[in-house]
Amino acid sequence: MKRATLLAVTLGLFSFTVAQKVATPIEIGVAVAQTSNVALLGQEQVIGARLAEKFFNNQGGINGTPIKLVFQDTGGDEAGAINAFQNLIRDGVVGIVGPTLSQHAFAADPIAERAKVPVLGPSNTAKGIPQIGDFIARVSAPVAVVAPNAVKQALKLDPDIKRVAVLYAQNDAFSVSETGTFQETAKAQKLDVVTVQKFQTTDTDFTTQVTAVLGAKVDLVIISGLAADGGNLVKQLRQLGYKGLIIGGNGLNTSNIFSVCGRDCDGILIAQAYSPQQSGAINQVFVKEYRAQYKKDPPQFAAQAYTGVQVFVEALRKIDRKKKLNTWDLDDLRAELNKAILVGSYRTPLGVISFDKEGELNQKEFYVAQIKMKDARNGSFVFLK
Repeated sequence: MKRATLLAVTLGLFSFTVAQKVATPIEIGVAVAQTSNVALLGQEQVIGARLAEKFFNNQGGINGTPIKLVFQDTGGDEAGAINAFQNLIRDGVVGIVGPTLSQHAFAADPIAERAKVPVLGPSNTAKGIPQIGDFIARVSAPVAVVAPNAVKQALKLDPDIKRVAVLYAQNDAFSVSETGTFQETAKAQKLDVVTVQKFQTTDTDFTTQVTAVLGAKVDLVIISGLAADGGNLVKQLRQLGYKGLIIGGNGLNTSNIFSVCGRDCDGILIAQAYSPQQSGAINQVFVKEYRAQYKKDPPQFAAQAYTGVQVFVEALRKIDRKKKLNTWDLDDLRAELNKAILVGSYRTPLGVISFDKEGELNQKEFYVAQIKMKDARNGSFVFLK
């Protein structure tokens, strides 16, 4: 055999041997809104998930087997979320992090439940999400736990608050759930909810609602909506003369809102399920990497998506130590993964978390932040004591 031919054969055998040793990645689905008006939130979730993928693969993935995130864009409606879930399930992912909105979760999660594919909701905080089924859990604390903190903080800043206006997006399940919590909290704090105004997440003109708020002479405005509509509502409230405190719901909990309401974002209070100042080691790694790439602190939506990926990885590692993942039938692996998720405890950027038997999140650390604008487009979330 000629030397060149022998070398080619040898190199070919070497390449084949190396290829055989490279483990097939474990695929985890991520179904979030990358387009539409919901993308202001979903884009942050993509960043958080990708940072988790990089970190855990650098750690060796699943005991030497890498993970691979498979992304599907849910867009801004229920049909997009259903389609994204169906595609990921057909593609053979072991589980799904998503979707972005509770409204989408109520439509898409039943698809995963019927297929017995575990789901971790990264930002689905409406009442009833974990109760959709046995395979549905969430790493986002329910609104009933988080939202009241913002009202209590507002009363610390201004004890003279008496009259409250509540505005919410009536076509979004989360906003409807959240406004119920806000109204109950306001009444529990002996505040008078003097006007309740509805809008759509697609609205851009809020003249009618703002006029009603101004006419009611309120001391506090509470808004449950998404970043685009909520930001425009804040802007119009300020431009038409409202000077009191504003509480934004979780849908406004993104730095992407800064470009919507600009300087008028200044002073908005938003309850938080995450803080960059959380002292856990993994959070400090997450914050460092996020700051290095984006020159700012990570937001809650990125941290929750990161946590969703982390929970899948750690649960898969436990399974793999008992029985190698590549020996499992996919359906059996999904079922075992769902069980492992629910019995685990995880040190995440959100702090130490676990789940109850229904898939509801157990989380202890919560915060309230106030937006401080530096100029017309740049600001930050300042965490209050």
